[in-house]
Amino acid sequence: MTAESYLNHPNFGLLYRICRLGDGSELYMTLYAHRLFFHVHYLAESLEIEPVSRNQARTLVEMHLRELRRLGKTEEYQKLQQVEKQM
Repeated sequence: MTAESYLNHPNFGLLYRICRLGDGSELYMTLYAHRLFFHVHYLAESLEIEPVSRNQARTLVEMHLRELRRLGKTEEYQKLQQVEKQM
């Protein structure tokens, strides 16, 4: 979570990575209109971008927070907790 990461979507423009999720995927949101969320799955030679609702995005973040807390990664947990409060 230290480096910022962006993804260019053909329809929605620049997406900003909120966090990496434990299952090898990432959660992104639109950079300018912070209302659209995307669950990005990395496949062998491509990636799959799935639009998700704000509630689904919160659920994904909460699940990742639980995993970070369980693993004892307090620094990442605190940073992600701040992001969750802004969602």
